[in-house]
Amino acid sequence: MTARQELLRLTQRLDSAFGRAGKLGDDLELRADFARYLCVLVSGYLETAVVECAGSYVARKSAPPVAAYASRALDRFANPNAERLLQLIGSFSADWRVSVEEFLVDERKEAVDSVVALRNQIAHGESVGVTYVRIKAYYDAVREVVSFIAKVFEQ
Repeated sequence: MTARQELLRLTQRLDSAFGRAGKLGDDLELRADFARYLCVLVSGYLETAVVECAGSYVARKSAPPVAAYASRALDRFANPNAERLLQLIGSFSADWRVSVEEFLVDERKEAVDSVVALRNQIAHGESVGVTYVRIKAYYDAVREVVSFIAKVFEQ
């Protein structure tokens, strides 16, 4: 499966989950619970998408032993806040880092950083006040970031 196909599969899975959450009705507590679940999924989507794009790039451009090494290194990539994304992309190309850094501003940067921070709080049992509307906005921004990063790695 190509990186593009994997990203499409991941996006469709999340779109379906958001569609189901949108049909929950007026039970605010249930919607808040689902919003936390969606936050974890969005953070995982970002992490998986970046690793998939980078791994696909390395597999296309490198000899098999180098690709195997890079794949193992990418497996350790986690908690992809904006700075960690820039570090990873910058390890491939300083120009790519600048390009992503220029794109990753305002609501996109806030979405990436917030989704990862909220996911960590949720995973550690902390109380978070994320709503369906907020996580949907974050998801839309994260999708833009993933799409941009995918284009960077398609070079």
